[in-house]
Amino acid sequence: MILGDVCTRRCGFCNVQTGKPTWNDPLEPLRVANQVKAMGCATRSSPSVDRDDLPDYGASAFVGVVRSIRMLAPDCRVEILTPDFRGQEMPLAKVIHEKPDVFNHNVETVPRLYPIARRGSQFARSARVLRMAKEMGGDDVVTKSGLMVGLGESFEEMVETFGLLREHRVQVLTVGQYLRPTENHLPVVRYWHPEEFEALEKAAYDPRLRVGRRRAAGAVELPRRSEPADRQAGREPAGFLVEILQSSIRIATPELTWLRL
Repeated sequence: MILGDVCTRRCGFCNVQTGKPTWNDPLEPLRVANQVKAMGCATRSSPSVDRDDLPDYGASAFVGVVRSIRMLAPDCRVEILTPDFRGQEMPLAKVIHEKPDVFNHNVETVPRLYPIARRGSQFARSARVLRMAKEMGGDDVVTKSGLMVGLGESFEEMVETFGLLREHRVQVLTVGQYLRPTENHLPVVRYWHPEEFEALEKAAYDPRLRVGRRRAAGAVELPRRSEPADRQAGREPAGFLVEILQSSIRIATPELTWLRL
């Protein structure tokens, strides 16, 4: 994890320390790349804490990591897991300009639970960041997001969120069971049974996946974008491709076979 171990957000499920960060090492990207080279990684994922205290919200660190890995380990695929950059386009554009193989930003939970689980964040803002990343990166950048179950969401809300992410051009999606880090964090409302994950798999495979007419109570309305070319042509967009991983699922578009675990 880059940019230190102190986060400026306070998510109810996360065990990362919250406070005023002091870590900002300009040589960190090079150190990360040296470790990637030494380990011989085929794929490297670089997450970070939220750094709302920095002028570019930490975007420069991601730029440095991508550039350094490409320089020292050119055969390594680079995945970055970023914060939302407060929804600002310029920090995001700096990162996407480096063409990471995968741009990952986790929405974490369904829209209704954001005031409880993701204080300081907004589902609409996160979805917009994912859409802008794809629009900026085009075919060179794969967009990815992740969700947890167990915080009190319903099956219907999960499928609706799948649809929202699909509308915002997310190509890869991971879904896993929330586990409470300590008794001071949000409780696990319930554990999802493997059969429920299988039902989510079927829903995600459905090429007709859409946001339903009925939205879950408290769900935010996202800005509508222009109709995609496949819908204008009367074709149904492809659904997600799903792989069951014990109590979690990984979803990808069919052409991204190297991303499957």
